Amino acid sequence: MRAALVGLDFGKNDFAASLDELFLLAKSAGAEPVITITGRRASPDAALFVGTGKAQEVADAVADLQLELVIFNHALSPAQQRNLERLLKVRVLDRTSLILDIFAQRAKSHEGKVQVELAQLQHLSTRLIRGWTHLERQKGGIGLRGPGETQLETDRRLLGERVKALRAVLAKLRRQHATQRRARGRSETFSVSLVGYTNAGKSTIFNAMAKAGVYAANQLFATLDTTSRRVYLGEVGHVVISDTVGFIRELPHQLVEAFRATLEETIHADLLLHVVDAASPVRMEQIEEVNLVLKEIGADHVPQILVWNKIDAAGLEPAVEHDEYGKIQRVFVSAKSGAGLDLLREAIAASLKAALEARGRSRSEPADSVDMHA
Repeated sequence: MRAALVGLDFGKNDFAASLDELFLLAKSAGAEPVITITGRRASPDAALFVGTGKAQEVADAVADLQLELVIFNHALSPAQQRNLERLLKVRVLDRTSLILDIFAQRAKSHEGKVQVELAQLQHLSTRLIRGWTHLERQKGGIGLRGPGETQLETDRRLLGERVKALRAVLAKLRRQHATQRRARGRSETFSVSLVGYTNAGKSTIFNAMAKAGVYAANQLFATLDTTSRRVYLGEVGHVVISDTVGFIRELPHQLVEAFRATLEETIHADLLLHVVDAASPVRMEQIEEVNLVLKEIGADHVPQILVWNKIDAAGLEPAVEHDEYGKIQRVFVSAKSGAGLDLLREAIAASLKAALEARGRSRSEPADSVDMHA
């Protein structure tokens, strides 16, 4: 599907990086970006977001290049989206809808699909005009409509019922996760979660450490479902390492809310490995974005080790950095080549051992353990 990308510069430092990201998001969703249209504004236009002049420039590009889709690098209000579609005569997507679409394509597990559908319905409910009659057909249709109820009211009610059902499913899943965590707590098993910006290399690190076969690719949101593995780390015994969904700037609130069942592994972890793409020119902004989402889900209190990945692409050497109190702050690795992964294992073990000592726990080595270095 041939598409135009539209982005406005509101004076932020990461504007160029954000546009590059939009290009990758569009490609990930299956669109073919043909042209990128940019502009500068102090604030968005209330009616068209970009203003009438820029909107006309986009309309001309749509007509001249025979485009089928226009993707905005911003969140649009329902009114702005409707006004733009009326003017441009093609489908208009905002950044939120685009990310939701990618999540819908990538969700493989039952839990992932439920979470994505809930996020999509919550987002689309604000844009409901007509077009939810397929929900009515799924439920039988005849006899469903109340007396004097309009099509829009019916659609809203059916949508509300579906959202309620999905929330009930997710509540059950969260209870199951809580039971699993309690079982881990009883066995005094430490849990470590990999978090980070999308495409920072979390799954590659996870595969290298846990000898797992989790799907890892050079694309945005390759991982949506949390995968956990038990790994032996010397003195601290077995730990459970979990790979989680990546974050991105302006991650839709609906997704954060819907994926809470998945992200709770992060909230309840003993240690977070915050994976950073060391070769990215906007890595500091990406670290900030990840920390914002961690705060939103209530995981900002969990101890972190920053794992600077892709050091081969950044021209850096494997190393461990400590802060002024001797606490491990950063570990430099390349998951692709394996450089520095032994340092990372040692850093995790040292951090968990310190936490273990702080809690006054003791742990004996299981007899059937297999060392990760073996």
